[in-house]
Amino acid sequence: MTRNRLEAFSDGVIAILITIMVLELRPPEGTGLDDLARLAPRFLSYLLSFVFVAIYWNNHHHLLHAVEQVDGRVLWANMHLLFWLSLTPFATAWMGEHHAAPRTVAVYGCVLLAAGIAYFILTRALLRLHPPESRLARALGADWKGKGSMVAYAIAIPLADVAPAVSIAIYVSVALTWLVPDRRFERALGHAEPG
Repeated sequence: MTRNRLEAFSDGVIAILITIMVLELRPPEGTGLDDLARLAPRFLSYLLSFVFVAIYWNNHHHLLHAVEQVDGRVLWANMHLLFWLSLTPFATAWMGEHHAAPRTVAVYGCVLLAAGIAYFILTRALLRLHPPESRLARALGADWKGKGSMVAYAIAIPLADVAPAVSIAIYVSVALTWLVPDRRFERALGHAEPG
């Protein structure tokens, strides 16, 4: 079995998720700037979620380009990841609608943590199919960034009950770390100079 069908299906699901999220952004009732300003919590929730979904799409793309084969276990691990990502529009809308209330921020973090765990499971399923010296294994390495992200989410979730703004700051910080170019896969695939 090749990765092409898996990648095409995943790309389609992610595109639909982004579409659903943007459809949740309703225009304001009025025409003034103050009417528009009231949409700020929803827009900021959407922006953060768009960045997270884009990060997953980008990482998924790089991951699959280092893969030589997939099996049924990988297909189910990928579906597991897509399930958690599919909850992003719900968590985004709820957090935005309620101006980052503590429980909504915690639920948002739970979705991020579950997606992170699902991505980790997907990488482990793929590593089982590839030898330790494969391009995939070299590219993933110890994956400190991925593991650190999950730890950050796990800290932010209970913190949301007492300091939701701090939890959101942690989510934003994790997103910013992933926006810094990660050249592991490009180096492993021979597309970039070491550095």
